[in-house]
Amino acid sequence: MPTADSDVGAGTMRERADESRWKLWLLLGADRRVVAALALLSVFLALVALSQVVGTDLRAAIGSSDPVETLFQGLLTAIITGVTLVVTLSQLVLSQELGALGDQRERMDGAMSFRRSVESVIDSDVTPPDPASFLRSLVAAVGRQAATLQTAAEGSGDERLRSFADDLVADADAVGDDLEASQFGTFEVVFAALNFNYASKIYEARRLRAADATDDAAGALDDLVETLTLFGPAREHVKTLYFQWELIELSRAIAYAAVPALIVSAGMILYGGQTAVVQGGVLGVDSVVWLVSAATTVALVPFVLLLAYILRIVTVAKRTLSIGPLVLRDTVHSGGDENQEA
Repeated sequence: MPTADSDVGAGTMRERADESRWKLWLLLGADRRVVAALALLSVFLALVALSQVVGTDLRAAIGSSDPVETLFQGLLTAIITGVTLVVTLSQLVLSQELGALGDQRERMDGAMSFRRSVESVIDSDVTPPDPASFLRSLVAAVGRQAATLQTAAEGSGDERLRSFADDLVADADAVGDDLEASQFGTFEVVFAALNFNYASKIYEARRLRAADATDDAAGALDDLVETLTLFGPAREHVKTLYFQWELIELSRAIAYAAVPALIVSAGMILYGGQTAVVQGGVLGVDSVVWLVSAATTVALVPFVLLLAYILRIVTVAKRTLSIGPLVLRDTVHSGGDENQEA
């Protein structure tokens, strides 16, 4: 018999994603600085290799025309534009933190009201302050309620209910362990939260509740849906905070990288034509090729950093577009027909 999640998607994001492990690592799991470094190394090696494939004498080309000056003039303009974009991103993040006293009070009231709602389902007087522990407390509550559902399923003999409860306990334990080892400011917290497929679990719990569940099972399913419904906005809030954190980190990284990139670009525009200063070659490649390739790579650092960070942000945003039991991927409807949702 298929598990409960088979109708609406597997438990972890890796199982739900129709993509290779390496692609998911590149888009989500890898440190953004590592991704940027790999991309820059690829650019550098590609430029050097291209010079050997094309066979053009770059030293002679610089003497007869101005390809280097043209290249770095464009890069200089792009760097300035990129820094302007960083300022815009910083203003966007800061705008979320600015507001009148009344607005700030409403935000505080909303946050405290939500925490009191969470405290009522996790059986605690105070919710944990840090995001990882906060999400973990909700996941732990789901695990306890799933264990109660297991007992009710054994009494009723409902195999589908028991399978759903077993899968839910396993998922809750796995995600809880991941969250316990995570700290906010790193992607691990958001990644662990993404692995908890709460949308499909709400759908399946409500469907089982509507299908002649016993009184004990119905009560356990109602409690489960309530807790999962709280996990959704909690995850979205943590995701939003992470996005703001990442945009701030991106802004700082590009601001730091922009200064050497500007210096290198301006230096190549002013002195790139003085090829007589650079003589000889390395590994059979003219030193001018190594110099221009390295300078181009340095000038591209701000752009590549922007690309590396934005890739992960938009990937997470795409996978969390909806809130609640709306699954935006290949699924099997309750009627059993294959269908691809938008």
